[in-house]
Amino acid sequence: MVVMAERRTECTWKRHISDQLKLRDRVQRHTFEEIVQQYNRLLEKSDLQSVLSERYQTDKYEVQRGHESSPADPGRSDALQQEMAQIRIRHQEELTELHKKRGELAQSVIELNNQIQQKDKEIQINETRMSDYQQQIGGLEGDCRELRSSLQDLERANQTLKDEYDALQITFSALEEKLRKTTEDNQELVSRWMAEKAQEANKLNAENEKDTRRRQAKLQKELADAAKEPLPIEPDDDIEVLAEDGGKGCAGETSPNRQLSRTPSRKTSQQPPGGLLDSISNIFGRRRTANSCSASPEGTEASSGGCAEVRVPSTALHVFDAHDGEVNAVRFSPGSRLVATGGMDRRVKLWEVIAGRCEPKGALTGSNAGITSIEFDSAGSYLLAASNDFASRIWTVDDFRLRHTLTGHSGKVLSARFLLDNARIVSGSYDRTLKLWDLRSKVCMKTVFAGSSCNDIVCTEQCVMSGHFDKKVRFWDIRAESIVQELELMGRVTSLDLNHDRTELLTCSRDDLLKIIDLRSNAVRQTFSAPGFKCGADWTRVTFSPDGSYVAGGSADGALYIWNVLTGKLDRTLDRNHNSAINSVSWSPSGTYVLSVEKGSRAILWSDM
Repeated sequence: MVVMAERRTECTWKRHISDQLKLRDRVQRHTFEEIVQQYNRLLEKSDLQSVLSERYQTDKYEVQRGHESSPADPGRSDALQQEMAQIRIRHQEELTELHKKRGELAQSVIELNNQIQQKDKEIQINETRMSDYQQQIGGLEGDCRELRSSLQDLERANQTLKDEYDALQITFSALEEKLRKTTEDNQELVSRWMAEKAQEANKLNAENEKDTRRRQAKLQKELADAAKEPLPIEPDDDIEVLAEDGGKGCAGETSPNRQLSRTPSRKTSQQPPGGLLDSISNIFGRRRTANSCSASPEGTEASSGGCAEVRVPSTALHVFDAHDGEVNAVRFSPGSRLVATGGMDRRVKLWEVIAGRCEPKGALTGSNAGITSIEFDSAGSYLLAASNDFASRIWTVDDFRLRHTLTGHSGKVLSARFLLDNARIVSGSYDRTLKLWDLRSKVCMKTVFAGSSCNDIVCTEQCVMSGHFDKKVRFWDIRAESIVQELELMGRVTSLDLNHDRTELLTCSRDDLLKIIDLRSNAVRQTFSAPGFKCGADWTRVTFSPDGSYVAGGSADGALYIWNVLTGKLDRTLDRNHNSAINSVSWSPSGTYVLSVEKGSRAILWSDM
């Protein structure tokens, strides 16, 4: 096969040389054709001249012989001489012309020889190039053979990959079908779960209505029985009405200004029941004091018996500059003894509430950017703060020491919250992710992509609720890392807060509305608004009162708005002390104080004292 290839190569270049020579013959013959013809004519004339010269020599000899033979005719001899002279002159002219043409032709021949030499040199150069090209052709043919071999190997590998791809495609199709079926099953299960939850909520509401009707009937019966037997009351006595909530064990505080005094009666040896006393208080027009049980271990600091008396603020007790610049966050400790504020000066400051004033206790440092969110753990021993430097930090409250720094977000951390076990926290960021952190191992356990910037977070035992820039409130199952439900509002969600029994969710959004969502039915139960209320920022925080009977929020005009949850109406507006938009509001767990902070450096402690 190699010999045949060499023969084929040899025939190819020989044929190429022959074709080149023929082409040169066709091109150059036209150039030298006229010279060759003239040269041929010159040769013909030279031959003719030789013939004529020989003939003239012969004629000359004959004339001489005739002259010698006939010397008596001088006239003829002269004529012959003249004729010979003319012939000689003509021949001489023709000979001169021929010599001239011969010189020209010789010069043309020299030039043609030079051109031939140049062409020979060009031929040699072309032959050298042809040999180089032949070598290159040989090398390229070798490369071509190698490339063909590589191509065959690649084709085989490509076929193998194609077969594997087809197998993977079949597997992917099967998995995709399985995923679709699993998703459908999951949606069906979620729908069933939501339906069962709605049924349970309806059943619970029906039971509550029955219980309410039963209590009302019992109350009416007790009131009728009490009306039949009037109580003897001395004119100087004053009746102290005790508010009771049957079955819950929570009692209101007794007013220190009144003494309970009754004249003993033989007919009434026992105190009337709680429902009767409530009815009597309503008859006399006395306002019932709202009570709620504190959920924190330190709730005993606020009131005896573990219940909080909620006071609707009406007076600014203490106006002070909390930070050097904007104040973004505020939070009371579970015992209401301390309050923490966070600002753009990268500090968290602790204040002790003493006799209606906030006295500075210390500052928590370590953040590299402004503070966006503050949270105490349930015992009030640790403080968690989110920051604009993409991190969350935990300090101990007693010694102000930085204990943990949790980094991993790629954007500002806008909210961070302790879970109920205090061993894990959840953080939400501007990078559209939520992260679950384990404080024991100090690592991120899970990262969930939410799809939108997270502005605030609240937590229950197994569910995390997050408010987002895309106007949605998302409910996440911590164990499954999946969205259980989404609820879309009319504006960007800025704040979330839970009531004391974690059955209702308070939201604030940029459409200037506050809404209460019933977590048992996952529906909006109540909406609050006011003519002058306007949400001032994407991080404006609002709050429930400790007993869930009031909500408070700050407006862009510096006014503090308080709504009554039972009536759904605006209770009061406090608009005389702030100079800029209110960023955050916190209600103390004891129910006594409300602290509001603004975009300026000012913070105000409110109460009804």
